[in-house]
Amino acid sequence: MLISSICLSFMSAIAKILSNHLPIIEIVFFRNFIGIILILMTFFKSPLNQSGGKPLLLFFRATVGLIAMLSFFYNIANITLADAVIYSRMSPIFTAIFALWFLREKIGIKGWFAIFIGFVGMLMVMQPNGLIFEKAHIFGLLNAVCAALAFTSIRELRSYYDTRTIVLSFMGIGTIVPIISMFLSAYYQSDFFSFMMGEFIMPNLSDWIYIFAMGLTASLGQVYMTKAYGVTRAGIVGATGYSVIVFSLIIGLILGDALPNILGFIGILAIISGGILIAREKN
Repeated sequence: MLISSICLSFMSAIAKILSNHLPIIEIVFFRNFIGIILILMTFFKSPLNQSGGKPLLLFFRATVGLIAMLSFFYNIANITLADAVIYSRMSPIFTAIFALWFLREKIGIKGWFAIFIGFVGMLMVMQPNGLIFEKAHIFGLLNAVCAALAFTSIRELRSYYDTRTIVLSFMGIGTIVPIISMFLSAYYQSDFFSFMMGEFIMPNLSDWIYIFAMGLTASLGQVYMTKAYGVTRAGIVGATGYSVIVFSLIIGLILGDALPNILGFIGILAIISGGILIAREKN
């Protein structure tokens, strides 16, 4: 899981570097297009084995997953790398709540305490001015909530579809929508939805190297995460996964990000603690 965290940290850092040259929507396109190619290659080795029957839920998972990814990449481009990753790591807290509502999974006293700690930590990281939230805060919450909805739906979809089908549907939407968006950007612009707008820019040689590295590190991160869940307890894997925050903080500093203030550090620790407690509660 540590290898997975390192790979995902480098993937986020590469996306941040690319955002200086390319539109966010184009980076999302390449991230998903490379993923599609890698998944399709596995079909030659192992054909799909599934029953199907939940197309609307599959589409829902793909849609909310894309919104989560777009929000994540927006924050990567506009705030520190560590803060962007921290928002994404709040998703287990929301996943526990959605699992209670939709899947009727029970939450114990420790689980509710973990959720409370997580929300307090979230406010410490955000540090809003009264009730005024910055755009990065909104997209950070959108990232966490939509990722949680995606994770919750996956629990149901795994009974009907091959994991590769679930991922492929998400990446398919994540490839088609950016293509449409880049085409429309030549005729329409929106300030609020600027993260979804941007005309295609032909990458230069160094950009192509970064794009390939982004796809490779993202894929390796997913592979090693899957292996980790297969060889040890989910609670341990989930807790170890929070090491991605530490790696992202270090890499972010190398890229020139500023350190969080004291309140932000306390919030980070609270979110990590809440996430670990949730992981142990679900173990």
